[in-house]
Amino acid sequence: MRIHVVSDVHGRAEALRHAGDGADATICLGDLILFIDYSDHGQGIFAELFGQDNADRFIELRTQKRFGEARDFSRRMWASLEGDAWPHIERAVRRQYAELFDAMPTPAYLTYGNVDLPHMWRDYLRDGHHVLDGETVELGGLRFGFVGGGLRTEYRTPYELDDDEFAAKVEAVGEVDVLCTHIPPAVPDLLYDTVAHRFERGSEAVLDLIRRTQPRYALFGHVHQPLAGRMRIGRTECVNVGHFRGRGVPYVLTV
Repeated sequence: MRIHVVSDVHGRAEALRHAGDGADATICLGDLILFIDYSDHGQGIFAELFGQDNADRFIELRTQKRFGEARDFSRRMWASLEGDAWPHIERAVRRQYAELFDAMPTPAYLTYGNVDLPHMWRDYLRDGHHVLDGETVELGGLRFGFVGGGLRTEYRTPYELDDDEFAAKVEAVGEVDVLCTHIPPAVPDLLYDTVAHRFERGSEAVLDLIRRTQPRYALFGHVHQPLAGRMRIGRTECVNVGHFRGRGVPYVLTV
């Protein structure tokens, strides 16, 4: 069985439409929405609403880890909109989700990324789209487990969870052949982004499950330009499936 795996799509619908070509199934590990583009500041919801100059400033503050100033700046931007900020955000997110789920191949097995808004997904899922979070499914005779979302950070993205809540989903998955998560296990080389020059948050619970149960594969995304794209932990091959917005091609898994 040939499975194509993508993560961190971040709005790249045109490439997503072809991500399942030649595959028996597609797996998506989340982060469908493009809110801010650190490579092209003119792209994404923030720039759409406030212009590239303001996106430049917001990205500069966050990159310099001046998170308090970034939040103050962001609040001023949202306050400048007519009425409450949420309807503006919702319209932009829904436009992206409508395009992305229309492009999502079938069959597809999906879990959420930290920038996703899970409550909106049900409005756009099509036949053949299966969302799993803290759940398992059998594909090609192997058991796949899925854990979506991220952990709490200074960035305060929409689907960040407390450590205990995230760990409970990991335990619910239990022993599997292929562990599919949005964020990596908590291993420094898998967490360091060589372009952003920072460590992202990984999961100790995922790392513990890998060490205890030794799945064949642990697949994840989240870190766009990792110091190490893959490594072995015991018998487990840990693979960052790649920044799909940047690469435009899926990771291929044959089982």
